[in-house]
Amino acid sequence: MDTQRRGPRAHAEPGATGRSRAREVPPATVARLPGYLRALRGLTADGVVTTSSDELAAGAGVTPAQLRKDLSFLGSYGRRGVGYDVVHLSEQIAVVLGLTTQRRVVIVGIGNLGHALASYSVFAERGFAVVGLVDADAAVVGTTVAGLVVQPPEELAALVSGSDVTIGIIATPASVAQDVCDALVAAGVVGILTFAPRALRVPPTVDLRAVDVASELQILAFHDRRRTGTGA
Repeated sequence: MDTQRRGPRAHAEPGATGRSRAREVPPATVARLPGYLRALRGLTADGVVTTSSDELAAGAGVTPAQLRKDLSFLGSYGRRGVGYDVVHLSEQIAVVLGLTTQRRVVIVGIGNLGHALASYSVFAERGFAVVGLVDADAAVVGTTVAGLVVQPPEELAALVSGSDVTIGIIATPASVAQDVCDALVAAGVVGILTFAPRALRVPPTVDLRAVDVASELQILAFHDRRRTGTGA
């Protein structure tokens, strides 16, 4: 996943570790925290109560040294000979990531990708609620997808304000993505995830994350060519 705009650093909140910490969490560490949380939840599902830095690092795909450094920003150092309390560490990370409050999401563009995203059950499991769907196609407007009625673009602002939406997902063609982005910003969202294969512009008050699957495949093709020597 590519980041077109670096968001603000996260802060460890008072009470997250039993004492107030004003230390900022670097963006690179923030980017790895979801992986730690995913690994921890996997351990919880397996009935694991405590975990070592080696075990957790392996589950998250990082080195133990990197893991310990990242968790030190949260004030979590584990206990020598015991390791990390899985539930407690999960709660710490959830607080830093802002996942203790459910975030409401609107998806714009209900084609194949938008339809799949609207039906993606993992959103709810991770603390996000898709509460609105928007599309400009008259043939799609009024249909029901994942229990939600697709609304026309002119209803976007009312949908955002009326449902307390803070995050917008763009799943439209690249040609209209900037217009959709501008409409989301004007409606009041503060975070945007875009799947459109083009660079988008947002004001400093809005965080933008971009997922460009084709670019990721091209990077894999580069490494494959370098490894095999084919396609030169």
